[in-house]
Amino acid sequence: MTARNSGGADDDEELAASLDDLALPPERMAPPEEEFSIEYRRQDARTSPSPSPSPSPVPRPPEERAPAPPTAWRLFRGDGVTRRLPLPSAPPWRRFGTGRAGGRGGHPPYLVSPHHADVVNAALHLRRPLLVTGQPGTGKSSLAQAVAQELDLGEVLRWSVNSRSTVQEALYRYDAVGRLRETTMSRDRGRPEPDIGSFMRLGPLGTALVPGERPRVLLVDELDKGDVDLPNDLLTIFEEGEFEIPELSRLSDEQPEVRVPTLRIDEQAIVVRGRVMCDEFPVVVITSNGERDFPPAFLRRCVRLELPPPDEERLRAIVTAHLGEDALREVDDLLQAFLRRRAPGELATDQLLNAVFLRSGGVDLDADGLLDAVLHRLSGTV
Repeated sequence: MTARNSGGADDDEELAASLDDLALPPERMAPPEEEFSIEYRRQDARTSPSPSPSPSPVPRPPEERAPAPPTAWRLFRGDGVTRRLPLPSAPPWRRFGTGRAGGRGGHPPYLVSPHHADVVNAALHLRRPLLVTGQPGTGKSSLAQAVAQELDLGEVLRWSVNSRSTVQEALYRYDAVGRLRETTMSRDRGRPEPDIGSFMRLGPLGTALVPGERPRVLLVDELDKGDVDLPNDLLTIFEEGEFEIPELSRLSDEQPEVRVPTLRIDEQAIVVRGRVMCDEFPVVVITSNGERDFPPAFLRRCVRLELPPPDEERLRAIVTAHLGEDALREVDDLLQAFLRRRAPGELATDQLLNAVFLRSGGVDLDADGLLDAVLHRLSGTV
């Protein structure tokens, strides 16, 4: 003990110098405490019966986190994470209200060959219904809108036919139960009875026959889906251009004129002695998918127009009309795939437009099954 302390001050100075020689240079010094990284290794269960659980990693501050990947065309990812993303613009043919092409009520241009346009003109001159047939997607229903737009005939009146459709409901509807209830309540309260016209409303066919300055355009969509007697029930209406409302005819002496709401908003028709008679026969466009035949008497009163599937040149014109010239740059492969798959009743033109629109928006149509989903068959079991 006495030997170690015998050096005095000289020994202390020598020890300090030795420690200075062992000091690490600044660049090899340990990082600050907050930058330490500790590697935890899982211990073997055989050597450590009670291993300590690994601590959870410390999350990095928000400013150090990796930025989220840019949003591509995949808006929905199926991961359950809520994201408020801006939705892309809809295709021109799927815009509604003021967003329609050409403003409110506007529609993309309708392309038709001169031969088919002449058939339409014949029906207009003869004041006969135009019976349009063809495969789904050939533009049968759009033809009515094209005629109304070019001739400035206002909004198209649409009657979508199904197996339960009747001429009666297409002409007018009458709420007899509602009128009885309101009349009883008015009598009990000492008020005037409500007008019978407020319990009626003209249907699309009835509204089309209301007299006016210019004829209306009526679309009878998919007549072949209706009852087998429905075409025959329309013969008298198409020949006479008028119909009777029996509920108003009985009141013709007491109330010769009755105001009845039409299918159009804020419009009423004056029905005189229970009869509605047109001044100009409406422009009637009847569509059929060819699911069944019509009786000869009905066909005799119609002008027939068969719309064939468009060829390649016409398909390119349709794409340009709806999506512009730029959409044709990368349409060749889609067009050829469409033509290869197309068969009678298998594909519709709007399916090609859907595929081109997605391609123009950056969608990878080569993804698994996406092109098959867009160009799916229209017939057979789904």
